[in-house]
Amino acid sequence: MSGITKRFPGVVANDNVDLEVRAGEVHALLGENGAGKSTLSNVLTGLYRPDAGTVSLNGVPVEFQSPRDAIAAGVGMVHQHFRLVPSFSVAENVSLGEHGGFNRKISERTVRELGERYGLPVDPTAKVWQLSVGEQQRVEIIKVLSRNAKVLILDEPTAVLTPQEAEQLFVTLRAFAAEGRAVIFISHKLDEVMAVSDRVTVLRDATDVGTVETASSSPRELARLMVGREVVFNAEDSSERPVIDRSRVVLDVVRVEATDDRGAAALHEVSLRVHAGEIVGVCGVAGNGQRELAEVITGTRRRTGGMVIVKDHALKGGDPREAISAGIAYVPEDRMHTGMAAGASIEDNLVLKSYRRSPISTGPFLRRRRIRKNASDLIQKFGVKTPGPTTPARLLSGGNVQKVLLAREFTAGPAVLVAASPTRGLDVGAIETVRGLLLDEARGGVGVVLISEDLDEVLALSDRVVVMYDGAVAGVVERGQADVTEIGLMMGGRSQPEVSS
Repeated sequence: MSGITKRFPGVVANDNVDLEVRAGEVHALLGENGAGKSTLSNVLTGLYRPDAGTVSLNGVPVEFQSPRDAIAAGVGMVHQHFRLVPSFSVAENVSLGEHGGFNRKISERTVRELGERYGLPVDPTAKVWQLSVGEQQRVEIIKVLSRNAKVLILDEPTAVLTPQEAEQLFVTLRAFAAEGRAVIFISHKLDEVMAVSDRVTVLRDATDVGTVETASSSPRELARLMVGREVVFNAEDSSERPVIDRSRVVLDVVRVEATDDRGAAALHEVSLRVHAGEIVGVCGVAGNGQRELAEVITGTRRRTGGMVIVKDHALKGGDPREAISAGIAYVPEDRMHTGMAAGASIEDNLVLKSYRRSPISTGPFLRRRRIRKNASDLIQKFGVKTPGPTTPARLLSGGNVQKVLLAREFTAGPAVLVAASPTRGLDVGAIETVRGLLLDEARGGVGVVLISEDLDEVLALSDRVVVMYDGAVAGVVERGQADVTEIGLMMGGRSQPEVSS
């Protein structure tokens, strides 16, 4: 890709960007949220037409009119925002776009075989809307693999995998490269980039700032190239840990049970207690009940048994407004469809939970000037890259959508904050900010439930780690008493140490 420029109203997403990827290499693409990585990938896959510049495959210039042209040329991508049809089954989604008729048995067998081969298990008969975000990502990976792509682009592919599964994926990517394929690996996890890539191209402010050999670089140097400054985050050393008030239980989940979207049991007598100022990490492979647990606590899913108590107030359940009134803030894993109104502006999204109250409204009337001032302040505080407060949320990059969502929830003055994968898809600078904000919330007396598949993050931030497997609590580990490997095994159901009190 040479001299690629792509403009949108009020924004230059790519500004004369060059990207050279060799056959037989894993090439990492790094950059802050809004730096232009997704736009560049969308140009390569035919979703966007560049305003300037050329794209060549094997030395031959190409002009893709659509993703179908790119797929036919052997270019496939797993997007950050999934391209799946919710009402279709997994097998139907994997077969979409293929020539010839749809053979259900063959397609389902293909899904099972690829899932087993690459460690990406998913039920081929399930509807996509019934799957967790992590399971949907597996479908996208399988979909690209089934097309035998020669150029394979993966955007944050390990965000919902255990360390063992991520290592298996890295083996797969290296095998692809050994077969002469070109793999473009977009990730914000610098350790992963160092582990799997041969070279790294860094984007900053819509331009490429250079390509380096991975072996001659370091995570610190890559982070500096990404954000233009030194980035250091250590939950132990950055400041004092939050002080836990053991006398104040802000959230008590007692023997909760619930079903998933298909009516099958998803939670089995799950109990969880969070004190003021405490961060409790919940981890597990996607599809083991973490999403349902978050939804039960926040009132977006009805429980079939047990109790949820917030500051001595037992919630009836199944009512998000009741949970909000009780002081529960929620950062869902599906940021665009569950957390935001995609067609609404940034300023309106930021007051979705506060528009009924002063100072945002007076009686039945919204105070538009106050709403815009609120948005401008939060955009600056959280570093949202956008043309302005009136920009529709759907036009933001994934990372900037997450920043808007975090700004709304973190400033709501909650007693309990449920954060599901809050740093998924964020760059290292934004991750540093978000983790610092989570610690700040805990220091202010908020009880934080951190649900994440990023075990390094869970271990760095949590006072206790709750491991879930098959809808139940597989173990509870106190801070500093377990490592990534041990917890990763517990997440896979292969080791269940004694549960601490």
